Order: sequence, then C-alpha cells, then structure tokens
Amino acid sequence: MSSSDGKTRDLVSTIDGAGWDFALTRHRYHDIERPLGPHYCVYNRRLMACCFDHRSTIDGYWLLRQKVAVLNTGELPLQFKGVDAQRLMDKLFTKDITKLKIGRCAYGLACYEDGGLIVDGILLRVTDDCFWYAQADGDFYSWARAHALGMDVEITDPQIFVSQVQGPNSMKVLAAACDDGMPDPFGYFAMARVKFGGQEVVITRTGYTNELGWEYYTQPHHDAQALWEHLKQAGEPFGLDIFGLDSMHIRRIEAGILNAGSDFDQTTTPYDVGLGMFVDEDKGDFIGKAALKKASKGVRLIGVLCNAEPHIGAEIRIDGYAVGKVTAGALSPYLKQGVGIALMLESGHLPDAKVTIGCVDGKFHEGKLASLPLYDKAGEIQRGKNINIPSRD
Repeated sequence: MSSSDGKTRDLVSTIDGAGWDFALTRHRYHDIERPLGPHYCVYNRRLMACCFDHRSTIDGYWLLRQKVAVLNTGELPLQFKGVDAQRLMDKLFTKDITKLKIGRCAYGLACYEDGGLIVDGILLRVTDDCFWYAQADGDFYSWARAHALGMDVEITDPQIFVSQVQGPNSMKVLAAACDDGMPDPFGYFAMARVKFGGQEVVITRTGYTNELGWEYYTQPHHDAQALWEHLKQAGEPFGLDIFGLDSMHIRRIEAGILNAGSDFDQTTTPYDVGLGMFVDEDKGDFIGKAALKKASKGVRLIGVLCNAEPHIGAEIRIDGYAVGKVTAGALSPYLKQGVGIALMLESGHLPDAKVTIGCVDGKFHEGKLASLPLYDKAGEIQRGKNINIPSRD
C-alpha cells in the first residue's frame, strides 16, 4: 500500500536516543538543518528534507522564485575511475559519452536491455579517466558493477553530498562566495573548481528547478560547517536560505522536470516520457540500443492543468474512460491553479484537450492537457536570459 493517499504521508524526523536507523545516511549539513525542524524522505538511503517547520512550502517556493534557495539533496554521486571508465560509461548510458569533455556535465539516462528506464542523473567528467555520476533514486551501483566485469575501472561511493543553490540571485551568491572571482566560462552544464573560504569545491551549472542556479559537491575532506558558514555569509545580502523538496517539487512540475520512479520507471522508455533527445541510437553499442531502435517514438507524458491539486496515481479521463494517470501534482502559486504531469496510455494526445483529473480531494475535476514545460518554453530562465522576477500577489 502506498504511503501517499493524498491525506497523510510518512516522513522521517530526528528524535533522541539510539536505535534502528543503520541503513540511513545523513547529509553533511544535517546538524545545520536540524534546528529548522526538518522532515525527511529517504532517497538513495540518504535523508533529504521535504519540508521544514521554520518555513511553509509556499514561502519556500517564493524564496526560490524571487531570491535564492538551497536544497541539500539525496542524490548519490558514484565515482568511475580507470582506463576503461569511458568505455563503461558509454555502455551504460544512452548518450555518446565519448564526446563529453573534461570539465563538462551531461544528462545521463540508463536503460535495461528492453529499453525500460533505470535511473537518470548528472554525469561529470572530472578527468580523462574519472567520472562522477550524481544519480537520482534508483538501483544503479550494482547494475554498473555487473556490467563492468572484465573492465579496468573502479566503481566507488566517494561519500560526496550534493547541494543545490537555485533562484534569480544564485549567481550573485556565487560571485560573492568565490575567493578568486566567478569561474569563466561557466555556461549551462559546465563544471568548475572554485575556492570558498579557502576550500576548493567542485561546482556545476545544473539544478532541478529550471531556475538560474548551480550545485556544489561536498567531499569527505571538506570542513562542512565552515563551508556552509562561508556560503551563508556570502548569500545573506541576497536572501539565501534553506528550503525543502516540497517547494522545489512545485517548480519542477511547472518546468516539466521528471522524477525517477514516478514520472518514469522500468516500464517506460525514454521516448515514452519525452527524453528521446538524450538517446544517440547511432553511437556504438549500449544497453537497450536494439530495443530502443524498435520502440515507438511517440511521447505519452504530458502536463495537466485544473482547478484543484492532481493526486498522484489518479486517473486521467476523457468522456468517462481512463486514458492515463497522474504521476506528479501540486498547486502552483504562480499559475494559481493545479498543475501536474500525466502518463497517458497511448501517445497522440494534444495540449488543450479537455479531461477530468482525479484530485487529492477525492473528486474528479475538469481540466486540460498542457505541453511541458508549462511556461518558459525556451528555457530562458535557467540560462539567465530572462531575468524578470515574478511578483507574489
């Protein structure tokens, strides 16, 4: 039975005492989050804050849209190092990894032999023979180990933790935090090494919001407390603060950014969910290549709009017949309506088509299908080309 019934949910809180939590890993900034009243989900066996007592979900959303917000994520960076690291990466991922240059990032999708999706994430080429893969929640480590048999590559969990700094003031915070000034160039999907308060840190021009933003990677040798204090001091003039995944969730739906395990899973191909652009069918052999060549290229994933909050797992209906299901839903403070993502049973459904949508109030509400992203279709916000800050009415 799913824990999410639209009325209650099960999250993790920190309590006094010892006991059974051996399989869970805390973020390096757990002690900084704890006074704020965090409530966690479990993601890659790591704790990731969904919400905080000190700030509402809606306030967190506007912090992201108007100032700058920090999420300490549950992403799991794995390291692949060795002579055959590139060979393995090119086998595991649908994109042509041989073209990825040192100091650049790529969006990496991994599939099963039948073309079903395993996981997605951000792949960093750290050196010629070393990659980091910041994976979403999913079974990837053992999959990679199994397919590395006979290759000269070491696959490890280097105990790196990823934090996202997102929002219209994010680059101002970065400029203030860098000891030696902003990295140049630092375009979209770039990687750089900068010094924050004397500590060298890997940063990437990436995020999960389609807002202007960047991410930084806290490694075991870092003094995490000092690193956070430095960033906090740099960000205070620009309104920087910590927020939770619930706030980011609203923005990622608006942006059409997918979540592994809910918007796609092993039953869907990249083409089913609109990620076909990240499949290089003409490159050398990779896992799932033969199946993907034969797979339907029709897109079944689409956005939805209605006057209530869509309920994850609920039906999408046309003329009373089920034609799809909700995979993500929220109330958008910016669009002032319910927003969601839906996986249709078949491709070919068009934006603006009228539907009824199952919502968290237990009722079906009239709505319509919509193309993703729901606004900023050209992606100008995250590239810094649209600097207009929305107002909170």
